[in-house]
Amino acid sequence: MAEQLGSVENLSVSSCTKHEDELGKRPGSLDDLLLSVIDETLKYVFKEPGVNVIYDYLRNQCHLKREEIAEKPEVFSAGLERLLKSGALLIEKMILTNLSSRLQLKYEEKKGYKFSDYIKELKEKFGC
Repeated sequence: MAEQLGSVENLSVSSCTKHEDELGKRPGSLDDLLLSVIDETLKYVFKEPGVNVIYDYLRNQCHLKREEIAEKPEVFSAGLERLLKSGALLIEKMILTNLSSRLQLKYEEKKGYKFSDYIKELKEKFGC
């Protein structure tokens, strides 16, 4: 975990608009891209039944719907940590790495940063 979310300064609307076809949504929607990456990452690790368990847990125990994750990344992170313990950090890193890759950025870890800090930084740079 010696990497940081660098190159965020290079993020622009044009760098995200290429995801329009991928998402089938409005171009440049970082929230939609984040949810897509979370889905893909969780399915890769836990397969479909496991993902359903995670989303059910977040909805029932953390009062967080899947659609709200982008708005409340700190609740998502806390819920994952309660459910997966130390494994949550690895899942979050995988999500951030995959998200950065999709945005053509390099994921680098920043000292003292939490999952929600990275997401908030991306949103600020992206203008969301």
